[in-house]
Amino acid sequence: MRRSYLDYAMSVIVGRALPDVRDGLKPVHRRVLFAMHELSNDWNRAYKKSARIVGDVIGKYHPHGDSAVYDTIVRMAQDFSLRYPLVDGQGNFGSVDGDSAAAMRYTEIRMARIAHELLADIDKETVDFGPNYDGSEHEPLILPAKIPNLLINGSSGIAVGMATNIPPHNLTEVVDGCLALLANPEMTIDDLIDIIPAPDFPTAGIIYGTAGVKEGYRTGRGRVIMRARTHFEDIGKGDRQAIIVDEIPYQVNKSRLLERIAELVRDKQIEGISDLRDESDKSGMRVVIELKRGEMPEVVLNHLFKLTQLQDSFGINMVALVDGQPRLLNLKQIIDEFLRHRREVVTRRTIYELRKARERGHILEGLAVALSNVDDIIALIKASETPPAAKVALMARAWRSELVEEMLSRVDQSKARPDGLDAEFGLHPDGYRLSDAQAQAILEMRLQRLTGLEQDKIVGEYRDIMAIILDLIDILERPERINQIIGDELSAIKTQFGDGRRSEIEPFGGDINIEDLITPQDMVVTISHTGYIKTQPIDDYRSQRRGGRGKQAAATKDDDFIDTLFVANTHDYVLCFSSKGRCYWIKVYDLPQGGRNSRGKPMVNVLPLADGEKINALLPIKAFTDAEAVCDENEDDEAAALKAKGPFIFMCTANGTVKKTPLEAFSRPRTAGIIAVRLDEGDNLIGVALTSGNDQIMLFSDAGKAVRFSETDVRAMGRTAGGVRGMMLGEGQQVISLLVTNSEEQQVLTASDGGYGKRTRTGEFRHTSRGTQGVIAMDLTDKTGLKLVAASLVEDSDDVMLITTGGVLIRTKVSEVRETGRSAQGVRLINLDEGEKLIGLEKVAEGESDEEVEVVDGDAANGEDVAAPAADAASAGDAEA
Repeated sequence: MRRSYLDYAMSVIVGRALPDVRDGLKPVHRRVLFAMHELSNDWNRAYKKSARIVGDVIGKYHPHGDSAVYDTIVRMAQDFSLRYPLVDGQGNFGSVDGDSAAAMRYTEIRMARIAHELLADIDKETVDFGPNYDGSEHEPLILPAKIPNLLINGSSGIAVGMATNIPPHNLTEVVDGCLALLANPEMTIDDLIDIIPAPDFPTAGIIYGTAGVKEGYRTGRGRVIMRARTHFEDIGKGDRQAIIVDEIPYQVNKSRLLERIAELVRDKQIEGISDLRDESDKSGMRVVIELKRGEMPEVVLNHLFKLTQLQDSFGINMVALVDGQPRLLNLKQIIDEFLRHRREVVTRRTIYELRKARERGHILEGLAVALSNVDDIIALIKASETPPAAKVALMARAWRSELVEEMLSRVDQSKARPDGLDAEFGLHPDGYRLSDAQAQAILEMRLQRLTGLEQDKIVGEYRDIMAIILDLIDILERPERINQIIGDELSAIKTQFGDGRRSEIEPFGGDINIEDLITPQDMVVTISHTGYIKTQPIDDYRSQRRGGRGKQAAATKDDDFIDTLFVANTHDYVLCFSSKGRCYWIKVYDLPQGGRNSRGKPMVNVLPLADGEKINALLPIKAFTDAEAVCDENEDDEAAALKAKGPFIFMCTANGTVKKTPLEAFSRPRTAGIIAVRLDEGDNLIGVALTSGNDQIMLFSDAGKAVRFSETDVRAMGRTAGGVRGMMLGEGQQVISLLVTNSEEQQVLTASDGGYGKRTRTGEFRHTSRGTQGVIAMDLTDKTGLKLVAASLVEDSDDVMLITTGGVLIRTKVSEVRETGRSAQGVRLINLDEGEKLIGLEKVAEGESDEEVEVVDGDAANGEDVAAPAADAASAGDAEA
């Protein structure tokens, strides 16, 4: 079974699904063109019925179904499928609406003019032939292919375990690329990309950005983003507008596209469209999307780009057969292989023409002998009883011929002599001995060639033949001559078939801000312990009294739980600080949204994280603003940090290290992230906050201690610095919370892993120096739990969300938590199941809600919505960054 499957797989790969890199054709396309060539179904001759061609193809070369062959012919004739159609069709060959072609008995075809360039010189032994499926015919294993067909027409196919998808390109650009590579074989792929910037689709449209294209050209795999070409028109009395679609992306079905738009309008996923109609005709495409009064066409169009195939992508996967083996190729390799094929074709053609020229020169030598000895030869022929006897007699003697001696004296006899000719034939001291071919030519010579004028013709033709022979030999001896011939042929093809680019290349970023399409909304952002992230509308949660059982915030597996939660607006930025001390930048609306029962999406699929890297802290930011002191670009990070006066990003690690860096340093992160803090081995970030430069910093450890010091005790540092000690810790202890305050009357809500919590005024936490152990923040016992898990600044009007290791989330009012002293144990915040622990607490700001009263464990509470985002990391500075 394994052997049979491998045989089948290789048969599909080599014999059906993948194109050859040399002529860009699959076997069925090659057989169709060869069959048309054999039938003289040329571009300048009459059309033939498609059924006639199909019959020849399946009868002689391609033992498969007639519909498969006809479908191939139809696609080769469609000007919206191939950039340069290889078949000239007459009749109905389908449309961009997905209409089927007429039956093969109704349509007529002939080869397109450019298709002849694929078959040029096929009769000059330029390619190898092999037997057909039953051995009754011979077919070419490859076509000579003067044109780089794989690139100009592209190809797609699905084999076994692999596939190919190569976009079409502009012939002028591809030929220019071939000529450039001929002139400079060492040129880079980037140099080629300057000449061939992007694909060129038959349906035109717009190529939106070239980053994916360049990646495809460099590696063989990439993505082309295609957009429809549109414009806006005023309709009615000028108070309304319409979006007019003139061109659609490649391989998009227009009818299905319109159905999709209508479906979105019907489902109210797109607002603002009042009418949709197709006004396309023979003169071109025209789809009219009428808008309602007052609608912005740019915004509606961007929404259409996002939700329909008005913007589509073409996945580049440039796999082709190279020497019978499938290979993933980059742009330069494809052109190199084509040029290598052309060198072989030109070399074989030159060898063939040299052989034919030598053979013709050899015949001319024999005719010259006959003209010099015309009387003797006529007498000899007359004396012979049969033509074979006459041939033998002609070859039996040496002939004197001054004409031949003069002809041969002008050339090197070794260069003019046909390959394989026996040494006994030709010019010898005793005269010229005729070969079998020469003797036969003399016997077949017409009497009119015995005239004196014919001698001059023979001498003239022989002189021309010798010049051709010398030129052909020079071509074979000098590779640069072969390259020159290839270049001249490509230039001629460019002159004859070259045309302008159809697909316009538009730089990425030319659209309306995507935020115009996003409704501002507060979202709960949750991240699980194993790195799954998602967002949910804050309205999904109701407020409950303390001691309630809570609601499920996210689906978790046995080895996973929710360990981070904050609230942010859809338009907010999120700075993501990783375990390796790097910072990534993302918008909240770019985060995956899910329901209560979904796990979300792994962070590694949201951010370009390295192996083993995880996100440990996140900071929502409303907007970035310049620091008050803007440094010179030539200054280093440390000098810039010292000049900056705020705002700042204040960071704290689990080992008690703190660091302050100007916010401006994080406003332009790279795709791969930027360094936020240099970490010691085993350390990680536990909190980040936005500060003014003059705030009070509070650090809480899991041992129930707190340290409070002035932010001015920590100097501003550059992004790559490592920070300074903020809190002294005992063995095995860690900092669990970073708070920023500027008032003695603010309240700190602390919670233990046993589900207990309390409120304490910030004024009860005395000022200490940076780097001390601090004071008691909560009395931890077996009853309350032995570890402090959270500390957050709150007000009476706030709600807090509590998260447990079981993935349970409960929202409760801060006002229901008793205010106590700094060293008190607190009250129960949540009832925990056996083995379950409280792992986090996050504050949400107070808002309005019309939700009904919900009864939980006998207590009633009115649910409240959240009006503005707040989290430990963001609560430090209410001012926008």
